[in-house]
Amino acid sequence: MASSREQSLQTDIIHAGENAKREYGSIVTPIFQSSIFVNRNDGDYDGIRYIRLNNTPTHLALHEKLVRLEQGEAALAVASGMAAITSVMLGCLRSGDHVLVQESLYGGTHAFVKEDLGDYGIAFDFINIDDPGQWREVLRPNTRMIYTEAVSNPIMRVIDHRAVVAFARQYGLVSVIDATLASPVNFRPLHLGYDLVVHSATKYLNGHSDVMAGAIVGSAEHIRHIRHKVNHLGCSLNPLDCFLLHRGMRTLAVRIREQNANALRLAEYLSRHAGVRRVNYPGLSDNRYHALASSLFDGFGGVLSMDVDSERYDAGRIVAAVNLYADAVSLGSIESLITRPAFTSHSGMSVEDRRRAGIDDDLIRISVGLELADDLIVDLDQAFAAGER
Repeated sequence: MASSREQSLQTDIIHAGENAKREYGSIVTPIFQSSIFVNRNDGDYDGIRYIRLNNTPTHLALHEKLVRLEQGEAALAVASGMAAITSVMLGCLRSGDHVLVQESLYGGTHAFVKEDLGDYGIAFDFINIDDPGQWREVLRPNTRMIYTEAVSNPIMRVIDHRAVVAFARQYGLVSVIDATLASPVNFRPLHLGYDLVVHSATKYLNGHSDVMAGAIVGSAEHIRHIRHKVNHLGCSLNPLDCFLLHRGMRTLAVRIREQNANALRLAEYLSRHAGVRRVNYPGLSDNRYHALASSLFDGFGGVLSMDVDSERYDAGRIVAAVNLYADAVSLGSIESLITRPAFTSHSGMSVEDRRRAGIDDDLIRISVGLELADDLIVDLDQAFAAGER
């Protein structure tokens, strides 16, 4: 039986931000595909109703749903997950500031931190997610932010998020988390004490591989600063994609629960397979992060990765032989995806950085969809057979 918390979340997902006015009797929130609106603001630039300013009625409906799901004060939808990440950093940091960033990161975030932050005069240090005592060693007087991920992509490592929040509060840092892989169904970071949560809404929030979007949720004050930056950078989300994301989110709870279950089934199967050296999934009882993840999350998510035994199997041939999985980047959709991160999502990292992060050529990542788990396992069985050396 679902808990009252789950029932409330599932109800909010369906009803929050919906069309309360029922324009023309419409049950579904309409798309306001107008780039301009009659001016009714009091001279505030950010209050002008305009698509680039992310404040059309379609945007506002989406923002309301995001606020309810994450239990924040304000939200902002932008054009991609990277737009959300970069807007938060550039909106909250200034030249001369310093940020602490967890060492295992999504490839695009890692590249932005290493290659672009310096252009804005912002310094950074990577922190060991397994050693909170080390964080203080790299703290500087000008440190302003600590940035983490709910679960690291693609090795599925979990940082002690309670320790992050306590550290940020002790030293007056803005705490930011990318919760894409967890989704609000499995984890609500703001409730734990994070200041800002970002999502690549392209993934689980939308869930149908047909939208590119990002989301930012937090306090009204933080979102006000970030919105100002976003309005100038122009990384707005168009009304049609707002509508599609809003629609996709209505099935989030049921999708996530099924993907949690499917991923655990696949992880257990792979953990017994002779061709797999290690399965990276915190839902497995023998995973080093299992106890921590169990205390933080309501589910372990739909993404896992595995290190293939390269002496017995060829990872590239396994990926090429699947039928139900698409060999594609991204994650979190209704169809299952399979990829080798060293050649896709993390190919922009140096070989040294990839190895340091535990990403070698034989690592395969799977984003589990809504297919029957038994069918997915049968498909992997035949793919391993095809990949045997």
